[in-house]
Amino acid sequence: MSEEELRIGVYVCHCGGNISDYVDVKKVVEAIKGEPGVVVAKDVMFACSDSSQNEIINDVKEHNLNRVVVASCSPKLHELTFRETVKRAGLNPYLYYHANIREHVSWAHTDTREGATEKAIRHVRAAIAYVRNAKPLEPIRQKTMHAVLVIGGGIAGLRAALDLSRTGLNVYLVERSPFLGGRTPQLYRVYPDGRRGADIVKDLVSELIRRDNVAIYTNAEIKSFSGYIGNFEVEVEIKPRYIKVPYDEIKEKIKELPDEIPDEFNYGLTKRKVIYYPYEGAFPRIPVLDLDHCSDVETIKELLGDAVDLEQKPETVKLKVGAVIVATGFDPYEPKEGEFGYGRQGVVTLPQLHRLMDLGNGELKLNGREIRDVAFVYCVGSRQKKSSEEEEVNEYCSRYCCNAAMYISSLLMEQGIRTYHIFRDIRTYGRHERMYDEVSRKGGIFIKYNEDEPPEIEEEGDKLLLKVKDLLTAGEQLEIPVDLVVLVTGMVPRKTPELDELLRISRGRDRFYVEVHPKLRPVETAIGGIFIAGACQAPRDICETLSSASAAASKAATVTLRDVIELEPFKAEVDPNICDLSKKCIEICPYEAIEIKNYEGIGEKAWVNKAKCMGCGACVAVCPTEAIQLNGLTNEQIRAMIEAAGKEVII
Repeated sequence: MSEEELRIGVYVCHCGGNISDYVDVKKVVEAIKGEPGVVVAKDVMFACSDSSQNEIINDVKEHNLNRVVVASCSPKLHELTFRETVKRAGLNPYLYYHANIREHVSWAHTDTREGATEKAIRHVRAAIAYVRNAKPLEPIRQKTMHAVLVIGGGIAGLRAALDLSRTGLNVYLVERSPFLGGRTPQLYRVYPDGRRGADIVKDLVSELIRRDNVAIYTNAEIKSFSGYIGNFEVEVEIKPRYIKVPYDEIKEKIKELPDEIPDEFNYGLTKRKVIYYPYEGAFPRIPVLDLDHCSDVETIKELLGDAVDLEQKPETVKLKVGAVIVATGFDPYEPKEGEFGYGRQGVVTLPQLHRLMDLGNGELKLNGREIRDVAFVYCVGSRQKKSSEEEEVNEYCSRYCCNAAMYISSLLMEQGIRTYHIFRDIRTYGRHERMYDEVSRKGGIFIKYNEDEPPEIEEEGDKLLLKVKDLLTAGEQLEIPVDLVVLVTGMVPRKTPELDELLRISRGRDRFYVEVHPKLRPVETAIGGIFIAGACQAPRDICETLSSASAAASKAATVTLRDVIELEPFKAEVDPNICDLSKKCIEICPYEAIEIKNYEGIGEKAWVNKAKCMGCGACVAVCPTEAIQLNGLTNEQIRAMIEAAGKEVII
């Protein structure tokens, strides 16, 4: 389209003073009025208001505008608003450009009104250059499968699967361990209603297994993964259990087996059999034979007879789904030997304390000895500092640990147990602050230590002696004899390198999975159709985990409930006539979206699967012939924007 045919409307927003307090909006309008193709140039108080949107629609119709620019706030907020506005006016929505002169200009340059005004003019000129070279685009329509894969059978995965099932979608739940529930069943009691963690899981599972649109695969792993949003293909390998009957039928016979292996469910505090069932009420009801640690297979076969089937082989299931929710959970931090006395008799972690109380049915004992004094040491494994760049540490706060320690200490104090709280900081956020107050009122003693002088734990007879300098009493050295030291440990990201490689989900600096945007897209990943939920994303308590899971389920449902989804058209596209098949684009594409295709009459050239393409532009940057371009942001548009922004500004 020639410049004579272009009819551009430009609207510069005051944003109620957010922009106009630091940018001379009227000068911006005056400066761009003479730009080639500009027919309408106005300043508006609130461009996003209904009246301003109607004004844009009327101008498009009255002045035959065929391009529109709005210079206002972040496009994250209102780009879709104005796309819909120009669409209602009869224009293609991609002949619109949203220039950000609030976050990028007025808020960034509150100290210089003249400089901010000049920068705003350059931004708007660049936006005009963009639409001058814009072409109509159409969303990519893609059929989708009405099914969702949930990876992880903890409470996040269970909640997400249950929510999705209620919408009528088919759900495939894959859990790597032999039993559902994740870490939650290991908790003795949880705030605020005091329920056992195992009971929470049982309620979720009992409702889930009644649904005929849910398939559950335990002792299973993802072995292959391909496809794109709406159409993923997954191979799941299900490992054999080697046991064919429910736990109740062979319960007494299992008891005859010797204890051989540290019980991971109880964090090594007890031992388990080679055929095991982690806790009463676990699902599935069929136990597992741990063949890797079994020293006497023949005895087991004689004892259990036909209940054992050593001929079982791994099975592979192929699934087709439209979306994926990753809810792989976390691992509790395990202190190093000697860290805050860890490894000494009487020094346990917070998760181990939960198991001790559960095993004692609420009564706290260690090796048969009654516990009367307990010291909680906070921030173990969290808020660490690097001693070198290569060192991998947990610099984040795990958030939930203070709350969890406060609640269980409150339960202990109800039994007459004295509690000491040795802390760097207490972070009982939100309503959890009540627990802190309650523990204080009950007589809990709080001692603040300097992170550079951590407490020391020594053995003294049948007690432990905790030595700490109390910052609240000007660094006075205290020696506290206790029966038990509890290290309040945080969450660490679970290592799943094989799954990470298959799904290509990004991890943040804290090594947890990272979302696209914490506020605007909190459960979405950079890979379309893949969502994250629960503690695989960040340390969370149970309520936050369940909320996150429901959010992820809601997002996955928006993809899979429709027969056809529409994807943004900002995808790479190859001009086969100038492609020299250097293959550089194929090598650099992080999403494996570029393939080799045989074009009729041309031969083999690069081709982009637009459903897989995420529009990152990496391929465009390396193409030696510029044969591959990003629709909606071509090299031509970028060059035009740079030239326009670089023109002299006279105010």
